[in-house]
Amino acid sequence: MNKVVDENYYDLIINNVIVPSYDTGDNITYINETNSLLHVFNDRNSPCDLGRQPYHRFPSIFTLESDISIQKSNIDKVQRNTHLGLYGQGVIVGIIDTGIDYQHPAFQHNDGSTRILHIWDQSVQDGRVPEGFTFGSEYNAEQINIALHSTDPLTMVPSVDTNGHGTAIASIIAGKENESDEFSGVVPDSEIVVVKLKEAKKNLHNVFFLRDDAVCYQESDILLGLRYLLMVSKKLNRPLAICVALGTSQSGHNGRGATSSYLDYLSGISRIGLAIPAGNEGNAQRHYFGASNSTAVYNEFELRVDEKDKLFWMEIWPDPIARLAIEIITPTGESTKFIYPTRNDCVENNFIYSPGIVWVNNIVLEEENGNQLILVRFRNPIQGIWHFRVLNIETEAFSFNAWLPNGELISKDTYFLNPDPNTTITESGNAPGLLTVAAYNQNTDSILLESGRGYTRSGIVKPDIAAPGYNLACALPNNRYGTITGTGAASAHTVGIIAMILEWAVVRGNYTSITGSNINALIIRGARRKDTLVYPNNIWGYGEIDAYAIFVRLSL
Repeated sequence: MNKVVDENYYDLIINNVIVPSYDTGDNITYINETNSLLHVFNDRNSPCDLGRQPYHRFPSIFTLESDISIQKSNIDKVQRNTHLGLYGQGVIVGIIDTGIDYQHPAFQHNDGSTRILHIWDQSVQDGRVPEGFTFGSEYNAEQINIALHSTDPLTMVPSVDTNGHGTAIASIIAGKENESDEFSGVVPDSEIVVVKLKEAKKNLHNVFFLRDDAVCYQESDILLGLRYLLMVSKKLNRPLAICVALGTSQSGHNGRGATSSYLDYLSGISRIGLAIPAGNEGNAQRHYFGASNSTAVYNEFELRVDEKDKLFWMEIWPDPIARLAIEIITPTGESTKFIYPTRNDCVENNFIYSPGIVWVNNIVLEEENGNQLILVRFRNPIQGIWHFRVLNIETEAFSFNAWLPNGELISKDTYFLNPDPNTTITESGNAPGLLTVAAYNQNTDSILLESGRGYTRSGIVKPDIAAPGYNLACALPNNRYGTITGTGAASAHTVGIIAMILEWAVVRGNYTSITGSNINALIIRGARRKDTLVYPNNIWGYGEIDAYAIFVRLSL
């Protein structure tokens, strides 16, 4: 079995510089110019495997970022304008998500043929593997068209979107108009390339203490999906608008993770544009910020744990000058005593009066971010209020951030008692060069309470822009239509506008060397701003996206 899909192997993200030290011929999978995957045999399946391998080598766990708008962003003005009329013609929309219902009419031309150029389904292993990759199945437009005209399409192209999120996201960007259902995507003349992510390996569930039924995806597969989209775009010599409507609360919330860094790099390449959701953690009560002056002995905070949550993690990231020890006190009053920072120790804590176990990795230097990281993992924790004390060994003023898992990885009934809604943007939305999208209710012109808030942990302005994200009309599997809400939907809406800009700039020859960074600047410059607010701010960024204003400002 291929090691990328073999549960007996961990997929570890390593820098290409050290690949020669590990390469044995079949244990390396190339990702991009910076990173590769190292496949390591899993012979223990222990929580302390994370002590044997550095934290940052394990792929982060990403979840989906979404649970009318056409007029609100002035997209219709761009489409109806005789000098613009931008519908995405000649642009590839690249989507990395849960797949797509290729049989849905929203993704077909008027003659019934498909608008999907390629599908790489990472979860299907019995089809043709894409060139340059080692797993999954690739289906091209010719195969999809043959399937669409057959009596049983799934026997020919067995790629389905059982979740529906990917279909919805693709339709917001590029769905064909359906007047009876009052639906249209932003760029219905664009063509689509889809990467359907396989779900995260169970061994990664075990490392990060995730439920077996948790719907989540691993960072390494997203990185490989990006490589695939770039390969197709280059082969067809077409501009590419990328949507990755997923996020994670893991990593340091400063944009230094492998995926964040690579997406940041892509934003500087000509003919590529992308937008990233800010996440939906703004009101989830899953972030805590603590600060103490130099005279304080320690900082204490509290976490309510619900009985439903049998497995979960928490990450604590101190500021760069701090070195923190941590003490954990159960609802029954039992203590772990202070656990001090080390290089790679994993401390297992058992309790007498409760059945739960807590593992603590107090990592003095997390290699990817260069800061300390305290990773706390819970198995069968007793319900109630847990107390945490952090002590600065350096005996000076310090601050720290703590995050719980995002999305549906834990219930809404496990939360911090004194949460902070700021610094809740999920990765990769904290990367400085990316266009990070907040979501607002286009009917009331108010921000969604769940929309992630900045700034980043290192103080960079985020989000960059706010886009409609409440009950957006979308296509759903099995020829249905519905609505979707969240920053994932808002980022998809924004990617549609990015595709418009790419059509104007590249396809029509107005600015053929345009980069994602240039596109971001145009969108920020054209945003609507209210007289009552100061911009940029950590909720709305630089304002509300306005497609028409982008081109008006270009003409002045």
